[in-house]
Amino acid sequence: MNLIGIRRKEIRLNNAITEWLKGDHTEKQIVLMISFMVGLCTGLTAFVLKSLIEEIKHLLTSGFVAEDTNLLYLVFPAVGILISMLFVRYIVRGDISHGVTKILYAMSRGRSRIKSHNRWSSVIASAITIGFGGSVGAEAPIVLTGAAWGSDFGKRFHLPPKTLMLLVGCGAAGAVSGVFKAPIAGLVFVLEVLMLDLSFSSLLPLLVTSITSVCVSYAFYGTSPQFDFSLNKAFTIDIIPGCILLGVACGLVSLYFTRAMNWFEGVFGRIKKKRYKFLLGATVLGVLIYFFPVMYGEGYDVINQLINEAPERDIMHNTLFYDNDRNLLIYLGLVLIFKVFATTATNGGGGCGGVFAPSLFLGCIAGFIFANLWDMGFDLMLGDSCYLSPKNCGLYGMAGLMSGVMHAPLTGIFLIAELTGGYDLFVPLMIVSAVSYLTINIFEPHSIYAMRLARRGQLITHNKDNAILTVLSLKSLIEKDYKAVEADMPLGKLVSTISKSHRNIFPVIDASGRLQGVVSLDSVRLYMFRPELYRQYTAGTFMKEPPAVLMVNDSLKTVAQKFEETGAWNLPVVDENHIYLGFISRSGLFTSYRETLIKFSQE
Repeated sequence: MNLIGIRRKEIRLNNAITEWLKGDHTEKQIVLMISFMVGLCTGLTAFVLKSLIEEIKHLLTSGFVAEDTNLLYLVFPAVGILISMLFVRYIVRGDISHGVTKILYAMSRGRSRIKSHNRWSSVIASAITIGFGGSVGAEAPIVLTGAAWGSDFGKRFHLPPKTLMLLVGCGAAGAVSGVFKAPIAGLVFVLEVLMLDLSFSSLLPLLVTSITSVCVSYAFYGTSPQFDFSLNKAFTIDIIPGCILLGVACGLVSLYFTRAMNWFEGVFGRIKKKRYKFLLGATVLGVLIYFFPVMYGEGYDVINQLINEAPERDIMHNTLFYDNDRNLLIYLGLVLIFKVFATTATNGGGGCGGVFAPSLFLGCIAGFIFANLWDMGFDLMLGDSCYLSPKNCGLYGMAGLMSGVMHAPLTGIFLIAELTGGYDLFVPLMIVSAVSYLTINIFEPHSIYAMRLARRGQLITHNKDNAILTVLSLKSLIEKDYKAVEADMPLGKLVSTISKSHRNIFPVIDASGRLQGVVSLDSVRLYMFRPELYRQYTAGTFMKEPPAVLMVNDSLKTVAQKFEETGAWNLPVVDENHIYLGFISRSGLFTSYRETLIKFSQE
């Protein structure tokens, strides 16, 4: 009883705070206040997540001797996945994987409504997974957490779907800004990966959230970039050919990463029982981390070592290669090949994490390997002036992989510049990012986040026409004032029904409500004024198949295509059991389209 009383008081307090904040403020002012609060929450959440990961990792691995292999690398990842799995199953009781994909889906189908538990569940699950060695990143979970904060505040203030979508974007921007101390990258990430279209005034809430979140990070970690980096070779025009080829290489590595991940996810998808998924994921991940400890966790320490020219033996710690520095490129090449399987095994086995950090990790390795091969081979033909700095190319590769895997070249450019303070390298970062994006775009039109939704026609894009059709809800357009009839209804009763209706189409349903066909007024018109026929004919006599039938889960883009193909003005809607729900009219669809287009174009 006390718990119930406490809960009621909490609800009353929350309602009082909400009403106080609303006050006499306009919606724009409320959105700015919410964007500030979202920035605070995401910044603090990012700090908590990073601290938890570091504490767990330090607790488990601080006693390891670098010169020796350690069998605990086989055990820790499995324990982390198991704990995360049990946490999700028995405490969360929901799905929290594929954070960015879930946000895209929520924006396109769920009207930007994200479950409130994602404010904390993704943080705990990903901290356990990564701290115990899961080879994934914390960024996608924290982006989902930030989006959940934005969605929750928006729902609390009963804001319309368009504003709710903006607040979800604010949460994502604040998450990227806070976890990387990169406010520009956070803003650009939302523009490139999440948002369909933004007016000028929409940028202000995004800026407020990004700035607030990064200031929270500054308060805890200081204002220095996340990675220590000192430039020892400035950009010169002679390295442009090398940058172009590195961009192509990054695009191909991104393609391999994307295709291999999709294939391995398919393997897990065909396994029905979760315990078998866990066994496969834990086994693959444990074996890979045992032989390649650099795959343990996010891998940011390896990035720091590569871009700061650390001794080779420090990178190959706890491996059989430890005392053989000549094998560094072979070792990193194997990591480049197998990292995707470690990442997929982590999530497929029941862990929680994203591909943000793996993209940066592999990009740094790809750039480092490319520069070394270039300097050993091409430099002999092109001269010393074409020397590529391996540490610089590590940064270029990070931008290139992010551009290719996420189809976000601007995010890659600004994120790497902000992560390292390497603003003097903007030109090569731009070259590698652009070429990588163009290379993978030949083979994959969508990012690794978006391709699952794109296959189902549920993807929000920067194409405003497609985006509006995606955002519109089919359920909200269903017209239910059509009078239904049954096939055995006598003509006389059908005429009586017609006289009471203002529609000229009548759905024919069976006793369980399933749609059988439609009767049009035109087909009955010649018989309506002949009472002697009222008992001779039934509604089934005049019933015809509709030109097409719409499913309640169809996207509005699919609906528009069916109207275009059939030339019909009205089409019936049924659910997955073929139960009749109503009609969609062509005029109603395009009226809603125009109204939404006006809203998108305002301000």
